Amino acid sequence: MGLLDALLGRSKPVRPDLDRLFGLPSAAITLQAGAGFVPTGTGSVCFASVEGGAFGTLRQEVRELLDADREGAPVEYSQDTYGYTWLLVRHAPEDTASLVNDLHAVNTLLQDAGFGPQLLCSLAVFRATADPRVLALVYLYKRGTFYPFAPLPDGTERRDNALELQVRALLADDLRIEPDLGRWFPVWGAPGLGGSR
Repeated sequence: MGLLDALLGRSKPVRPDLDRLFGLPSAAITLQAGAGFVPTGTGSVCFASVEGGAFGTLRQEVRELLDADREGAPVEYSQDTYGYTWLLVRHAPEDTASLVNDLHAVNTLLQDAGFGPQLLCSLAVFRATADPRVLALVYLYKRGTFYPFAPLPDGTERRDNALELQVRALLADDLRIEPDLGRWFPVWGAPGLGGSR
């Protein structure tokens, strides 16, 4: 960044720090102890699809890498109503570390192949132990930050803002939380969130 950029108020974009995803296992322990939410074992990566053979080949490589050591459900791809591609990964609920490793691997493969600008977010899903609520911890690739997304369990596209703010305060020591609430985008219908569309 040069002097002119500083004078004009322009800033360099934050370089993504994918290693921040490795904070999710400790955040899972904090969430369970402080809010009664446990991991579901599901997580996903969202990216803008690109046409072309190189991206198609990379997509297949991602599937083969993640399916290679899997005994259960394979990696699943889906598209949302906005045209974004979601890759859903499943693990045993108690194996948050393996889930995070897979999410990190997908992000790294896409970034290293030059598709970093297409990466939007990754998320890990949690469920309440006492009621039907779900919660996602969303990692914003371009910001290097997390935020909680808590859809109401009634099937409407409304959020539990009080829970989101509670989780923000609870996880302040575990994850780098996105300070700009305007960037806490809803991820309605994200794979793994169950019936909360």
